[in-house]
Amino acid sequence: MTGTMTAAPAVTALDLRFDVEPLAAEVRRLRERAWKAQRPYGQDGLMSTTAADWTILSLRSPGGDPARTDPGGAGLAKFADTPHLAACPALGAVMAAVPAPLRAVRLMALGPGAESPEHRDSKIGLPYGTLRLHVPITTNPGAVVVIEGVEYHWEPGRLWYGDFSRPHLVRNSGDEARIHLVLDMLVTPELLGLFPDDVRDRLPIGDVLFARPPVPLPERELGALRRSFMLPAAFREWSEDEVSSGADLPARIVAVDGEPVLEVAGEPTFGLVHLGAGEFRLRGWSEERTLHIASDGRVRMWVRAGRRLTCWERPSEP
Repeated sequence: MTGTMTAAPAVTALDLRFDVEPLAAEVRRLRERAWKAQRPYGQDGLMSTTAADWTILSLRSPGGDPARTDPGGAGLAKFADTPHLAACPALGAVMAAVPAPLRAVRLMALGPGAESPEHRDSKIGLPYGTLRLHVPITTNPGAVVVIEGVEYHWEPGRLWYGDFSRPHLVRNSGDEARIHLVLDMLVTPELLGLFPDDVRDRLPIGDVLFARPPVPLPERELGALRRSFMLPAAFREWSEDEVSSGADLPARIVAVDGEPVLEVAGEPTFGLVHLGAGEFRLRGWSEERTLHIASDGRVRMWVRAGRRLTCWERPSEP
């Protein structure tokens, strides 16, 4: 599977702008802190740290852990702001202005003369219900994003979309660091409303996976959803681009601190976010995969990429 939509552009500026000076002032203060070497996460998984001067500081991460510089994904921890954000109201205002549920938010700095390896980001795109948007804060004419061999220089203080499911790299041939605020988020109709009209009109909306808001699940109803069943191994491998085969694994839904959790092979593996009517997505992830407990006790599991759908159904017992 691929997240690329042929009607979507490689790059487009979105209708959201920010005063770059307060952002740059906060970033200058944050530069005094310890930034970590960036390790790209691509189609083939985690890449090794490069020799390039490419560093990262997390403002929002799984569990709010400032040591987590990866984009995160399906798991037990909720995304939360890190302590780095506490004294950064301008950066916080950017995050609050984006009309979509945020996942990881990171500052990424590319030093003078640095270039990243070419790679493709895994499961990023409208068909997967996730986007990775950029706000350039410190830049120069030699700082470019290269997507499928085409160079783009992005205006600072503007929210930018790039299709990072395509082969891409970042390069800085200038003499100062290029620093972007990089925001991962779920896709909402309001977020799509920031795209230019001519771009939005060309998108196949039927292939866009929109996020539904969570629906509170009373604890008295959670008890009825505690079921044991066999889970296809492929459903657990959320980071894989292709839906693979594999043996079923024993699984059950349990309550942890009053919230539903999916145990797989005896290990708590994913928090579950209730979407209504007994359907759940995995915590930290989009509706690219969901799990549904039907009224007859059968469990249905879906993996989506746009309109492509893989489905399994298994019986369950209390």
